[in-house]
Formats: sequence, C-alpha cells, structure tokens
Amino acid sequence: MTTNQNTDELQPGQGAEAATPGQPQLTEEELQQMIAALYQHGELALRSFYQDEYEVDGQVVNHPMYGPLFTYRLLDANKNPHSVGFFMNELVHNFQKNEDPALWMSSFFVDILRGERSRLPPPPQNEEEAKYLFDQIIVPHCAKMCRAEFEDEPVHVDIDIHPDHGPVVEAGFPSIREGNNVVAMPFHYLLALHLLNRDTADPLITGLYKIREEHGLDA
Repeated sequence: MTTNQNTDELQPGQGAEAATPGQPQLTEEELQQMIAALYQHGELALRSFYQDEYEVDGQVVNHPMYGPLFTYRLLDANKNPHSVGFFMNELVHNFQKNEDPALWMSSFFVDILRGERSRLPPPPQNEEEAKYLFDQIIVPHCAKMCRAEFEDEPVHVDIDIHPDHGPVVEAGFPSIREGNNVVAMPFHYLLALHLLNRDTADPLITGLYKIREEHGLDA
C-alpha cells in the first residue's frame, strides 16, 4: 500500500442511468426508444468511417449493474469480426458533447483492427476463472501499462478492498506524500471493460494523470 491511501475515481461515471439530473424519469417505452435511437447513431457513425472496408452491425445487452451495453462489430471481407463495446452514458455524453463522436468511436477500433484483440472475450464462468482473469490478465496488464505510461516515475499497483466498492485495483505514486496519491477502480468495472474488449488500464492511467495535475506535476 502507498502512503496517503485516499482513493479517487471509484465512480466511472459510465453506468446505466440515462436521465440527466433534474429531468423526469423516462418511461420504459421511452427508454427503449432512446436505446434504439442511440444504437442507430452509433452504427451510422461507424459506417461513416468503415463502410468501404467493413460491414457494421452490433447488439445491445443488459448488464445487471451498468444497464444497456452497446457492442458494435466490424466484419471484414472474410467475415472476421472486430468488436468493441460501450457504456450507454458514454455514448450519450459523446453524441451530445463531442464535436466528432464518429471519430471518437472509431478510435477504439484502431488496436482491434491491428489484430491485438479482435473478438469480445468470454465472461468467466466461475469464481476460479474470475480469479485467474484478474490475477493473470487484468492486474498484470494494468500494472504494465501504468508503469510504461509513467516510466520515469515509480508507480504502485496493487489490489485492495474498498468499504463501499469491494475489491479494487489501485495505482498511485509513492513519491507523492501529501494529499491524494492513489486512483482505484472496482473489479466489477474493470471486468465490464474487459468484456467490452476495452483497455482496462485506461481509466487508471487517466486517474493517474489527474493526480499529477492536482499536484502541479504536469504543468
């Protein structure tokens, strides 16, 4: 454990609630219409980038904690799939706020199309498989990528138990001795990212940059 173990970024802000604070709750019918429209926006955005080389399709599945998850697939000429998934709130946010949401969505397929990890990974079927996934794949990957991103600065990466969020992967800077020096992400969020074929290290790296910014280290 690092010193000053105040954790941050435990809430990814990418869960299932579709309504904006202060707005009335959507009815089930309105929610389904919104989901269908949002899915179509995503599919059209990807087609604007990839229609000359790939077929675009996908599906929406419901996650017990994060609600609707949107997965999109690019099929090449040999029908090989290249898949990535998104949380509903991040799609809503980017289609509302991002000047080029199609470019944002397409960026997630860059590594996928290089063949680094093209298919959606299967979910663990039992506790033993889940433990292997975290011990042998997710945590080592997060540690490797965080340390590579800040290669001139020692980076602590470990597993901890948070009283509200349960098991978390934490990363931090031992050299920062006052104030918050740790970012932590719940296992369930990292597992959701993994199953969406997303880089599980990204939110930790983003949090580490935020810590450095708060301490005036990346001016």
